Amino acid sequence: MKTLAALALLVSTSVQAAPADEARTLLEKSVGFATVKGRGQGLAYAEFLRGELLAMGFAPADVTLTAKGDESRLHAVWRGTGEKPPIAIISHMDVVEAKAADWTRDPFVATAADGLLFGRGVADNKFDLSMSLTAIASLRREGFKPGRDVHLFFSGDEETDGLTAAPQALEAKAAGVVMVLNTDAGGGELDDAGRPLGYGLQAAEKTYADFTLQLTGPGGHSSRPTGDNVITRLSAAAARIGGHKFPVARSPITRGMLAEQARRRTDALGGQIKALLANEQDAAAIAALTADPGTVGLIRTTCEPTIFEAGHAPNALPQRASLIVNCRILPATDVKAVQATLAELAGDPAITVKPVSGWPATPASPLTPEITGAVRKAVQARFAGLEPTPDMSAGATDSVFYRAQGIPSYGVSGLFMRSADAFAHGLNERVPLAAIAPAVEHWRTLIRETAK
Repeated sequence: MKTLAALALLVSTSVQAAPADEARTLLEKSVGFATVKGRGQGLAYAEFLRGELLAMGFAPADVTLTAKGDESRLHAVWRGTGEKPPIAIISHMDVVEAKAADWTRDPFVATAADGLLFGRGVADNKFDLSMSLTAIASLRREGFKPGRDVHLFFSGDEETDGLTAAPQALEAKAAGVVMVLNTDAGGGELDDAGRPLGYGLQAAEKTYADFTLQLTGPGGHSSRPTGDNVITRLSAAAARIGGHKFPVARSPITRGMLAEQARRRTDALGGQIKALLANEQDAAAIAALTADPGTVGLIRTTCEPTIFEAGHAPNALPQRASLIVNCRILPATDVKAVQATLAELAGDPAITVKPVSGWPATPASPLTPEITGAVRKAVQARFAGLEPTPDMSAGATDSVFYRAQGIPSYGVSGLFMRSADAFAHGLNERVPLAAIAPAVEHWRTLIRETAK
């Protein structure tokens, strides 16, 4: 005869298994939509998700699909009691390109093997999109009524042009949204034994900015060099920019990130991080962190030449040369000041330096007790005693558009995985199957705590 405790465990397990199965099914179906720019499946996936929301019981008037191919976007509202101002959960529906010939498996067919689920977008960003939607579905079934409206914003081109999130941020502002939970940032890391190494609560990100440097000249026959070659001159400028080290700067968020790395690391770099935390002018520590790709972005703005184009014929002196420089700029750093630095480094008044693209420059979002408490509760439900650490992304997410509207935005992914399994944007992208059930519960807790 089973004990009452054993029966309770069986009931609990069966209740938890259903949302996990739902989440896996939704994730596998989502991977099947090749939502890559130019493939024409962005609208189809948005329509699929709209159908899922309507099946959950969302009113048709509360689910708005703005249809424009790969730039389609979706907005849904889960109506609450209105006791508190609204919040939002954001995700992006698109993925980066994946060529089937390069993959071990078809990238747009979700495939399970060796305890992992493979497919393009299975991590970025369809994992947490699916987990958060499943959590909402299960909470609605249980009768949970939020004390505030919960807006869902799904953008269609985060990986490319970023055109759909900006109007969604304006919609959020108009609706009075006061906080955003971003499914596309943050998250936890596991060691090889499945033990937690840490959890990052993303509250800031570096500003993405591209600049073009251009130089023109009269050209001429290559057999009669003039000593004034635009390729030579612009190449020298590229070398100066590539060798430049922007000033070291740290914020409370990056200091927290470094402190967490110092706690976890036992290698020589961990010692250098500790030295830097003890003395922010430690030249050896600064040099060590600058030389490491994993830490250089935490301590300074970086600008790297990425595209060089020049010349029009192999037997002619070039008449034009252009260079793209990609910068990842620390929050609170003036983008125009970075542009001025590039012009100074170019060292040639004939070289023009102009911004060609860039997302908004935004400050860090405040780490309030409301968000830190909710994230702590969600994380510690899985790993007792694990403290979330403030995190800054080196790349850009849709959060920048919301922060630009004055709405605090936080990356709070429910995905824990080994760094060795992190292949987002790369070959054979995968997530652990064991990550699905706890991620759904992570989102259930976050939504209950922030929307109550």
